[in-house]
Amino acid sequence: MTVTARRELVSPATRNAFRSLATDLTVRIVAELWEDHGFAPIPPDELKYQDSGQRRTEFMLYAEGVDWSDPNQVRRVLLVFEDFIRAYRNPDDQGTPKWLDDIRVRLERDGFTLDKEGRISWSNPPVLVRDLSTLSDASGITIELERIRRDLTTDPHGAIGAAKQLIEATAKTALGELNIEVDRNAALPALISTVQKSLKLDAGSAPDGPDGSKAVKRILSGSVNIAVGVAELRNQGFGSGHGQASAPSGLGVRHARLTVNAAVTWCELILDTLSDPAAPWRKTMV
Repeated sequence: MTVTARRELVSPATRNAFRSLATDLTVRIVAELWEDHGFAPIPPDELKYQDSGQRRTEFMLYAEGVDWSDPNQVRRVLLVFEDFIRAYRNPDDQGTPKWLDDIRVRLERDGFTLDKEGRISWSNPPVLVRDLSTLSDASGITIELERIRRDLTTDPHGAIGAAKQLIEATAKTALGELNIEVDRNAALPALISTVQKSLKLDAGSAPDGPDGSKAVKRILSGSVNIAVGVAELRNQGFGSGHGQASAPSGLGVRHARLTVNAAVTWCELILDTLSDPAAPWRKTMV
């Protein structure tokens, strides 16, 4: 099985810029800034970074323990970085000091914004925040998520295409986790139907209890229509993946957001059900 490496959301260049701030702070403060947001250092003998500076080394003991491709961890790291800026910044500085402007530029290259108060936010935040580490191979999902994050506000055509591919990647990943053979030539509606039936998410096989209620069945039926609708929109030429004689007109960011949000809703349903230890589908596996 070939596993594609997950893209790091914060570049080494940005991390290095914040590491340099540690030089003028105490070791205790460096540690506290990380630990205030729930991070712990790795064992010193596992540290790959080599530096004679004790404070920079302390910074890296925490930084090397971060999964830089995990949106949840990166959200917490951004809070750490904000605290580093506040701890390092001289309140008497007039204007923006060069070191802070350098950090701002590096953050922008990574897709973040830094405001005047030193708060860091995503320019285009991740659309699906889920722990995918329990999946055997989540690379297909993470690739499409990154494409959506990149294209959502700048390329609606590309974002819609990636939304369709996200549904397909999620369906194939879930079926793989269930050890169900996937037909490589299967159309997306067939994949959607297969995975929902396998997870007892189709209206016909929902068990008694909340999952079998009329309201939930109605929602589950709607979820199929949502996923198929995303695929149809893309196939009608409003998403990337098919060459067109002429570019679609009138396509805007709002159409991309509608399509992406629909795709994410379906994918969250599949991934949440797949990981739920009490989900009805597990009773049939016993």
